Amino acid sequence: MSQWKTRPPCLPAGLMLEIQSPYAQQWVQAPGYLVIRYEYQDNASRIIPMDGRPHRKDVDLTWMGDSVGHWEGDTLVIDTIGVKEWALDDSIHMPPIGGSRWHSDALHVIERVRFTGPKTASYDVTIDDPKYFTKPWMLNSQMNLHPTWNLQEFVCAEDNRCANGKCTPSDAQKER
Repeated sequence: MSQWKTRPPCLPAGLMLEIQSPYAQQWVQAPGYLVIRYEYQDNASRIIPMDGRPHRKDVDLTWMGDSVGHWEGDTLVIDTIGVKEWALDDSIHMPPIGGSRWHSDALHVIERVRFTGPKTASYDVTIDDPKYFTKPWMLNSQMNLHPTWNLQEFVCAEDNRCANGKCTPSDAQKER
């Protein structure tokens, strides 16, 4: 387990926290790549090759890991390894849970995204970490397209809209 009992402020959120954040995301398709930009915690980005390549050998552990993607019919599949040991979710800011739940450097994440409507997609994540869990488990949710949302600059605690687990919408996210 990491040397921290709670997630220190101002460090990157990491893959799992970015995936679960209520902040805006931007998904950009480019030839051979998918780029996902996250507003939350320092505007992290993932650049995901979509050309069928395998994971790199001897992957360096990073906050967002090494992702590769491909299509299975109408479902986008993103496979990620090489994620630094870090908080699995933001439970440290959600009383009464307190503390935090972690993943190890053996984390393997598979995301599956499939459009279910013009502005909705199913989003299924399989989490496998043999150092922390006895078997893989899934998180199922829905993603919604918000065409009026724009990524905002996020500067550590200055832009924290979710203090103590109580989120408020940014100006861009308020209904217009």
